[in-house]
Amino acid sequence: MAVAYGCAACGADLNLSAAYIYPPGTYFEAGDKGTTSFSWVDESKLRMTVEDKLRPFFETVNYWGIQRRRTCLQCAACAAVLGHIYDDGPPLMHGTGQLGFGPSQVIPRAPRYRFKTKALRLL
Repeated sequence: MAVAYGCAACGADLNLSAAYIYPPGTYFEAGDKGTTSFSWVDESKLRMTVEDKLRPFFETVNYWGIQRRRTCLQCAACAAVLGHIYDDGPPLMHGTGQLGFGPSQVIPRAPRYRFKTKALRLL
């Protein structure tokens, strides 16, 4: 039986499948406490709002900064905040970076759709 998730506030089906959940124990720079992370979502079921804040933030000891750019995920039916999109998923390319310049070069990463556990319910 396939597991599907919906919005805890209004009960709308978010078309989230357990097949796209990152495995337990996967390391993310922004942490994963109290959240469930997916590698794919149906964007037609969500409303996405870009947040750009210029102030210090601390997610974890290793993930902090001054300017936070992220996208807020909201239910398209009731506008309840469900989570955020982070760019700390698995690398989109293998190796040591473009042209082999090593780890100091920025390696593009897949988006991670991080949902609050309390904002989801099983359907």
